[in-house]
Amino acid sequence: MSDLPVSLPRELESAFVAALDRAGKLVATLDALGPIADRDVLVVDAFGGPVVTGMAAAGARLTTVAPEVPFRLGADDGSADVVVGLWSTFRGVDQAEVAEVDRVLRPGGRHLAVHDYGRDDVSRLHVESERPEYGAWSQRAGPFLSGGFKVRVVHCFWEFESLEATTRFLSAAFGAAGAAVAASLKRPRLSWNVAVYHRSRP
Repeated sequence: MSDLPVSLPRELESAFVAALDRAGKLVATLDALGPIADRDVLVVDAFGGPVVTGMAAAGARLTTVAPEVPFRLGADDGSADVVVGLWSTFRGVDQAEVAEVDRVLRPGGRHLAVHDYGRDDVSRLHVESERPEYGAWSQRAGPFLSGGFKVRVVHCFWEFESLEATTRFLSAAFGAAGAAVAASLKRPRLSWNVAVYHRSRP
């Protein structure tokens, strides 16, 4: 499930949700690229996190589905104006997935895939792991930009109440890497760049 961009112990989730993109830039971008307000929006594999809640507040008529294997969306042909995937879905461009999205979309409907972009404070928390979203996916020859998608990068933040609260959260959630990032901050926030890869159904 992709309600949040990172997997956290349950006791840390409420603090993270409160810190995540307080300015609402990501939902505003989804509305600009969709739009989503007053539209039928199918959300894949996300069932109640802050982005889903924000889309509902922006006026989207939401349906959420868990994809089947092989990839299949439990929705009727031509039933959605927008299909949105958050972090765990559309990890690259799979032509079978694109065809299934196009089956569900109405003509001219919009396909939006949200992933972290990197080049920010948040990416420094993941230096030990290989994350294609920080490199290959954002390149011109990468799967999205060579596969018919465009990209909009949204400059967001994780914002906490104080530097002390930031240090407590990052240390608990990310261990030594989190403590190191917290020690480098002058404000109680982390820069967080999010890519929204977007295309229209032909």
